[in-house]
Amino acid sequence: MDAGPVLWVLSQTCELESVRRGRAKPMSGVMKRMGMIFRAKANKALDRAEDPRETLDYSYQKQLELLQKVRRGVADVATSRKRLELQLNQLQSQSSKLEDQGRKALALGREDLAREALSRRAALQQQVTDLETQHSTLQGEEEKLTLAAQRLQAKVDAFRTRKETIKATYTAAQAQTRIGEAFSGISEEMGDVGLAIQRAEDKTAQLQARAGAIDELLASGALDDSSGLHKDDIQTELDRLSGGTDVELELQRMKAELAGGSSAQQQAIEGGTGQGSAQQQGQQQDTPRFDKQ
Repeated sequence: MDAGPVLWVLSQTCELESVRRGRAKPMSGVMKRMGMIFRAKANKALDRAEDPRETLDYSYQKQLELLQKVRRGVADVATSRKRLELQLNQLQSQSSKLEDQGRKALALGREDLAREALSRRAALQQQVTDLETQHSTLQGEEEKLTLAAQRLQAKVDAFRTRKETIKATYTAAQAQTRIGEAFSGISEEMGDVGLAIQRAEDKTAQLQARAGAIDELLASGALDDSSGLHKDDIQTELDRLSGGTDVELELQRMKAELAGGSSAQQQAIEGGTGQGSAQQQGQQQDTPRFDKQ
């Protein structure tokens, strides 16, 4: 079972009990500190997650929405003004008609009808006056909103230019930082590559050192070579000396043969007969003799 909720309930119970008894709150300072730590960590996490370019784009979008609302307000005020103008035209037309009717009635001797027409005309004139006042007010509001929309449009355009400049500068700085980190090897990707290279170099150096140590031990005779191919330094030197002696002896023998080759050949030609008789005598001597019984 998780002890966190239980401890929180106990702390809240102790706090309520202290309030009921009129004593100070012992956990209030701890809770405030926990809240401050949570807000600080949340602020740091949001700062890492925030992209200034996205924030600028969002602010620009909000300004466009506000500008659209102002323009819609200008359109609504203009529509109301136009409707008042239509009503004024209708009332003025009716007023002119009543005036003509009263003049005709008076010409015909109908003073009562003329008076009634003029009374209605006066009422219409009052409405016309009220509508003209409202029309002037709406026209003033429309001019103010139009001017505000123009100013807001100028600010939005300036903000858009500034936004694009800041975004371009931020992107360039970010790219420059990544390039610098890549060259220096402190970036996350290049850091992994650098660690892999370092591990490979360490393993290679370790294997080279082990191979060198084994060669030294084999050369000194501390380790036995089970294959019989490896020889120590003393045996190698002895083999070299013996090999050199054999070569020298063979060379001296060849020199002697070359030096005595011509005289030996002539002696062999001159003493060919003697050698032949000698060979015959030798064969006779070698042949065993049997005495007659």
